[in-house]
Amino acid sequence: MTSDFAAALASGRPLVLDGGMSNQLEAAGYDLSDELWSARLLAEAPGAITEAHRAYFEAGADVAITASYQATFEAFARRGLDHRRAAELMALSVELAREAAREVRTDRPLWVAASAGPYGAMLADGSEYRGRYGLTRDELERFHRPRLEVLAAARPDVLALETVPDADEAAALLRAVRGLGLPAWLSFTVAAGRTRAGQPLEEAFAHAADADEVVAVGVNCCAPEDVPGAVETAARVTGKPVVAYPNSGETWDAGTRSWRGRSSFTPERVRSWRASGARLIGGCCRVGPGTIASVAGALAGG
Repeated sequence: MTSDFAAALASGRPLVLDGGMSNQLEAAGYDLSDELWSARLLAEAPGAITEAHRAYFEAGADVAITASYQATFEAFARRGLDHRRAAELMALSVELAREAAREVRTDRPLWVAASAGPYGAMLADGSEYRGRYGLTRDELERFHRPRLEVLAAARPDVLALETVPDADEAAALLRAVRGLGLPAWLSFTVAAGRTRAGQPLEEAFAHAADADEVVAVGVNCCAPEDVPGAVETAARVTGKPVVAYPNSGETWDAGTRSWRGRSSFTPERVRSWRASGARLIGGCCRVGPGTIASVAGALAGG
């Protein structure tokens, strides 16, 4: 699939992704304990989302990932929002990122990736880190397609099919993006060299190898230590550019609802990911603008 974004990615120059939306919003004083997470602010504080995107662009990010990860018709319906309003908020997520790009003074191209999280994100019970929902591929495709149609109609530069825990859900997502007219990247959440559902990464990445819509494949929302092997496997199995945006390396303690440990996300790791084939590089949970600035610096330095 050809597009301006796909062409930029094919040029070989690495593109810097942004960092975690939630940690940036929490740093601004917003409570994200709601089931809708950052998607709640699409309705309640859209300006805060624009400010978060702008902070990452100003730190050196080339690509903003929208606040639509947890935005689904089902989740919005639980909050009393009808189909029309839910679709408006999903489309708004793309416009807020575009607005931030317009506000930043820079000569470099800025891109918008529309986030589509896994089915487990809608459940808001941690299922995205387990997979295996008990649904068929057809059922998962029917869940994902309507939201992807709305996001695609808002005309982002690329669809980010992210934090996918299960190879079966990846297959469903790849069917769901067919015919939408936009490129996509497919990004798994992994641990110890396997998907969160326990499948070998070779099997998971193979689903994307022949998908024309997919312009990059890789991992996100994992430990930095899990990235090198995954990047090498993704590049070898698919022959496509690789996307990598792990968490900071800190560990979430569900009992105390707090993060423990120290960040293991370093510029040295970033350079090694690039050397292994990563072309879209950024961060996920607990990775803020300061770290993204270091990513941009590391990649600019070769």
